[in-house]
Amino acid sequence: HVQLVESGGGAVQAGGSLRLSCVASGATQDIGCMAWFREVPGKEREGVAEFDNHGATTFADSVKGRFTISTDNAKRTLYLQMNSLKPEDTAMYYCAASFLVCPPNRYWGQGTQVTVS
Repeated sequence: HVQLVESGGGAVQAGGSLRLSCVASGATQDIGCMAWFREVPGKEREGVAEFDNHGATTFADSVKGRFTISTDNAKRTLYLQMNSLKPEDTAMYYCAASFLVCPPNRYWGQGTQVTVS
């Protein structure tokens, strides 16, 4: 079992930056894939950035060139560096992890709110 706790959200002006963190605990040695998703009320949850089983990263087209994803070697902490933020980036951001499946869908954090004005 894996527990995920996100932090780092907040309110920022357009053009600003935020860094989200997701701390994993439990069976972290078995984690294969981690990712960030975001959700806006009334819309489907959107995959933002992914760090897969082989260390490769992928990004949604809407954040390419602005967001970066990284993790420590043990995948105990997942980061999302968000630069040049736009109002349309406003959402609840969730961290997710899986052992084998990518994009991950097994374990989820509670979310951290990002508001860009």
